[in-house]
Amino acid sequence: MGAPEAFTQTADIGHWIAGAVHPGSGTRTQTVWNPATGAAARQVRLASVDDVNAAVAAARAAQPAWGEMPPIRRARILNAFLALLNQHKDLLAAMITAEHGKVFTDAQGEVSRGIDIVEFACGIPQLLKGDYTDQVSTGIDNWTLRQPLGVVAGITPFNFPCMVPCWMFPVALACGNAFILKPSERDPSPSLLMAELFRQAGLPDGLFSVVQGDKVAVDALLTHPDVKALSFVGSTPIAQYIYETGAHHGKRVQALGGAKNHMVVMPDADLDQAVDALIGSAYGSAGERCMAISVAVLVGDIADRIVPRLAERARALKIKNGMELDAEMGPIVTREARDRIEGYVGIGVEEGATLVVDGRGHRVAGLPGGFFTGGTLFDHVSPAMRIYREEIFGPVLACVRVPDFAAALQLVNDHEFGNGVALFTSDGGVAREFARRVQAGMVGINVPIPVPMAWHGFGGWKKSLFGDMHAYGEEGVRFYTKQKSVMQRWPASIAKGAEFVMPTAK
Repeated sequence: MGAPEAFTQTADIGHWIAGAVHPGSGTRTQTVWNPATGAAARQVRLASVDDVNAAVAAARAAQPAWGEMPPIRRARILNAFLALLNQHKDLLAAMITAEHGKVFTDAQGEVSRGIDIVEFACGIPQLLKGDYTDQVSTGIDNWTLRQPLGVVAGITPFNFPCMVPCWMFPVALACGNAFILKPSERDPSPSLLMAELFRQAGLPDGLFSVVQGDKVAVDALLTHPDVKALSFVGSTPIAQYIYETGAHHGKRVQALGGAKNHMVVMPDADLDQAVDALIGSAYGSAGERCMAISVAVLVGDIADRIVPRLAERARALKIKNGMELDAEMGPIVTREARDRIEGYVGIGVEEGATLVVDGRGHRVAGLPGGFFTGGTLFDHVSPAMRIYREEIFGPVLACVRVPDFAAALQLVNDHEFGNGVALFTSDGGVAREFARRVQAGMVGINVPIPVPMAWHGFGGWKKSLFGDMHAYGEEGVRFYTKQKSVMQRWPASIAKGAEFVMPTAK
């Protein structure tokens, strides 16, 4: 494979409303950076309340006919969109690398996982079937059906500008809703390309809108009476705000929050596999993943065997511009994020953790202005330390030593986050006990990043999820539809006379 073509467009990034690029009525803009060079790449226009209202109005006008369309016809349009996604997946990946910084091969993987959800949504007619009971009572039949909510919205994070929106809009659209996407203003370009591909696929205007923006756009969506449901992925404080504000305004909300994912390594684990897993899951995408492993829980004597090998690998990471195909780690998304991550490294030192590998101040040849930091490794981290308790969202791996399996399980379960967790072991009994007892929504056994496939659904526990339903899969179908129960009988079976008691089966 030759070197991929970089995304270098410099035009302003606008909105997508009513089937076309829309400049918006607002005058505010924000810089979109190239994280590898540190240069301003383009400007994104930030939506005003009027822009959000325009998107909602277009969605509301288009949704009734879409909701009445047979599900198989909706699925055919999604299938056309799927084909276009596959044709443009490398362009999408290049956009992601240009604005987020993750390496191109990782961005390709992100697009592929988004495509998985679109493929799942193409089979939505099977999941929209209702239930039917003949003769539920004398002369009465009862059935249920699922109907769309109307206009729904998604607010998505910078770290997966293609995959996370794909957790939402394919299922929402397939269920008969209109969808408004508010992507991260840090990497807004992929959202507009996906909107254009929907236009080419034949999606009626107004059903998929993009409003670029910040808190102004978020609050406008949260308070708009015509937005019936809202999906969110981001930090826990914002997830809680989204959930509480949306619920206050009568909306259905699923808000996925932060994480502090642990990987427990038992003394009988395959050492080579455990080292590979920790390096890839802690430093892949520069740790800017909600499923990144940020805590290694080392049980017994495995700690003395594994920490030196982790240190050797962390120092040898190939850190460079993500468009270079041999890159293992790219830059951090913004200078401010890089400085915040490196600030946490200083906090860890002050708190008394052993700094085994210091990634601060890393420089890449030829890219002096890039937002780079190196992989950082701490040992002898305690649960009281901030670097253990708080989500750093960067390439910082904290090693905690515990004496036995019981202590490891208790450590994981005591943390306020419960997003993902992993266990590396050769003991099936220990693995089964861990999977059943651990307090987390997604569990990997000898799998470091257990992101469920499209038909299973994604979501954490505790402060990693606000709401009742996980993203995508059958949970997503339930989230984006409402159930209706119908009881029916016909005049010939109706007994004469008023009935004044609760009806029962007769």
